[in-house]
Amino acid sequence: MAEKEIMKDEQMASEEKEVKQEEVDTAATAAENQSEQTSQSPELSKEEKLQQEVEELKDKYLRLYSEFENYRRRTSKERLDLIKTASEDIVKDVLPVIDDFERAFKANENETDGAIIREGNQLVFHKLVKTLESKGVKVMEDLIGKPFDAETQEAITQIPAPSEELKGKVIDVVEKGYTMGEKVIRYAKVVTGA
Repeated sequence: MAEKEIMKDEQMASEEKEVKQEEVDTAATAAENQSEQTSQSPELSKEEKLQQEVEELKDKYLRLYSEFENYRRRTSKERLDLIKTASEDIVKDVLPVIDDFERAFKANENETDGAIIREGNQLVFHKLVKTLESKGVKVMEDLIGKPFDAETQEAITQIPAPSEELKGKVIDVVEKGYTMGEKVIRYAKVVTGA
């Protein structure tokens, strides 16, 4: 039995050698064919060589152009999809605050104490502010008494300054401004002193 296994192993080894030899022969034949083609190519005239090179370059150009067009279309579509869904996160985070407002309205229908109503509204308001802060939205605060800044503020009116030191400075804030990161998303509407 062991002799049969040894014979099978020897037979398989000889078959593998034959397959490898066939691969070597095939590679040698391919190399000879390529050298024949190379030796024939000098017989081509310069015009034929140039024409062949132009055709190859045209083919490369068309392939690159089509790849670029596909890339441009794909990125354009991705950008549109991103713009459509960019606000999805913030909307999902604000929806619970809207639910809280609805619950507060229902609870306040029978309530007569204004302090309790105000306290409930303040809780919901603070929850909304915290949600926006978690998304990077910040309120522009402490503007009164500081110089007017056209980069972050919008002067809606100018009144005589109550004192000499308030000229050109913010006297009152009509509407708060907000930033998101470093970008102003709403300019503060202010009254300046003249």
